[in-house]
Amino acid sequence: MTQVGPGTPGGEMLRRYWQPIAAASELSDEKPMMKLRILGEDLVVFRGEDGSYGLVAEQCPHRFASLAYGRVEGNCIRCPYHGWMFDTEGRCAEMPAEPNTKAFADTKVHTAYPVQMLGGLLFAYMGPAPAPALPRWDVLAWGHGRRWIRKFVMLDCNWLQAMENSVDPSHLYWLHGSSAHLAKVMDHYAEQHDFIPFEYGIMKRRTTNAGKAKGKIDQHPLLFPNILRHVAKTKDGKRRRHNLQCRIPVDDTHTQIIICNFEPDPDVAAVTGADVPLEHFNFRDGKGGFRMDEVPAQDAMAWETQGAIMDRTRERLGSADKGLVAYRRMVKEQIETVQKGGTPLGVMAADKAPSIIELEVINERIGLEQPEQVRGAA
Repeated sequence: MTQVGPGTPGGEMLRRYWQPIAAASELSDEKPMMKLRILGEDLVVFRGEDGSYGLVAEQCPHRFASLAYGRVEGNCIRCPYHGWMFDTEGRCAEMPAEPNTKAFADTKVHTAYPVQMLGGLLFAYMGPAPAPALPRWDVLAWGHGRRWIRKFVMLDCNWLQAMENSVDPSHLYWLHGSSAHLAKVMDHYAEQHDFIPFEYGIMKRRTTNAGKAKGKIDQHPLLFPNILRHVAKTKDGKRRRHNLQCRIPVDDTHTQIIICNFEPDPDVAAVTGADVPLEHFNFRDGKGGFRMDEVPAQDAMAWETQGAIMDRTRERLGSADKGLVAYRRMVKEQIETVQKGGTPLGVMAADKAPSIIELEVINERIGLEQPEQVRGAA
C-alpha cells in the first residue's frame, strides 16, 4: 500500500489516476521546463511554444544525459548531449548526428506521459492507455471567484500517512483546536464520526455533541486515492474558502502537498492556467523544526514524526480509528481490482465524465450549513 514505484501493487493502482504534478505558473517563456519526481520516476515537464505540455523521462534514451538541461524547440524537447529531440508522445523527431534517421523518426522511443491543465494545475496520467477522464472537481472548474494555488515544501514521509489523516477526524480538536478556533464552539471534546463510501471515495461526517456547536455537523470527502476536499471561512468571516488538498506521492518516502483554493464571487471571472497565482509555504522554522502556530505545519509534524514509512504493525488502533480502517480497506480493494484488470473506484472513461463534479461539502460548526452553488464553469 505504501509503495509507489512502477510495477509495485500500490504504484500501479495510483497510476490509474491523473496525478497533479505542478502549478502551470511554474513554467514560463523564460523557464519552459522543470525537473520533478512523481511516483518514483524522475521526469521533466515542459511547455511547448503553442502552450501545450509534455512530460518525459529525465534521462535521454540515447546516452542517458539529463533532458532537464536541454531546451524546448517548438513543441519538442531537445537533449543537450547529442541533440536528439522528442515530442510530447515520446517520438524521436530529430537525430542530428545519424545519417539515416528514417528508422527512428516518428517512432516512440522515449517514455512520455499525457499532461492536461485544469484550474491552474498540471495533471499527468502515467498508467496504461487509454487515459481516463480528468475529473473536473468543482474547485478546479468553477468559473466565478478567486483562485490561487499553495505549494508546500517537500514532506519527508510516505503519502499514505498524509491521506490517512483525512479520515482521522478526532485529531482536529487536539492538534488544531486553538488554530481552528474550535475552542470558541466546543468546551470539551465530544464528537461522533461517520464514514460513508460514495462513488468517488469516502464522505467523512463529524457531529459535534458539546458546546455552542452541539448538534452541528461538518462533512467533506476524501476523493480517492489522494485528494481531500474541504471548506472553511475566509479570515474576515464573510465568504467561503473552498480547497482541494492534493497529497502527491513523490516516492516511497517523500510527498508533495499542493492545494488549490477558491473563494466564490459572482462578480469575478476566475483565472485559470498560468495566470493562477502561486504561493509557497514552508512549515519548518529556521532551525528545521515545525512552525506549530499553523494548521498545515501541525499536520506535517504528525505525519513526519510517524517515520518515513510508518510501521503499521506496531500501532494500537481504537474505535476512533474506524475511518483509517475503512480507507486502508478501500486502498487494498482497489489495488486488487487493478491486479485483476478491473477499473478502480472513480475512474471514468474520457467520454463518460460529467462537465463538473459538485461535491456536498458543509461545515455547520462555523455557519456553512449548505453546499454552495457557484455560477458557471471555467
